[in-house]
Amino acid sequence: MSDIYQLKITLQDSKPHIWRRVLVDGATNLYQLHEIIQVVMGWTNSHLHQFIIHQEYYGEPDPYSSRPIKDDLKFNLSQITLQEKDQFIYEYDFGDSWRHQILVEKILSPEPGMHYPICLKGKRACPPEDVGGVWGYETFLKAMRDPSHEEHADYMEWWGKPFDPEAFDLEEINEALRQMA
Repeated sequence: MSDIYQLKITLQDSKPHIWRRVLVDGATNLYQLHEIIQVVMGWTNSHLHQFIIHQEYYGEPDPYSSRPIKDDLKFNLSQITLQEKDQFIYEYDFGDSWRHQILVEKILSPEPGMHYPICLKGKRACPPEDVGGVWGYETFLKAMRDPSHEEHADYMEWWGKPFDPEAFDLEEINEALRQMA
């Protein structure tokens, strides 16, 4: 097993911050990291994604793109020469533009018997898909909290239940990560 990367994933522009701390094997390719982020953040993997690392773009190659995109299946964390304190971007859903800052907090030796990936900690619920990015999420939260808000009934019908922006279930996330293996 290669080195283990402790990553802090923070949804940019979220206030208060929505974040997760995970341990990931350095042999994990970037597409697998995308899948891990989907699980720990709570996204549904319904949109395109990309990583921006050292001014290089990684994702699904697109021959029609105006910029070169490296195949994220072909690069793992340890190949990209990431160091502690390095930061990079993960963007999910180019329409809503959910940009995540990923900080390499530590590079560790693997612990015998430990299952990777694992989520160590996090704060706050992931916004619903297709809510309109961070700014749409703010409107969604205001409307969901206030029954007199002009969009409350529409959002309640769309979401289908009350929404708790503080919800975070570490056990549920780690169970989903174990199912990925």
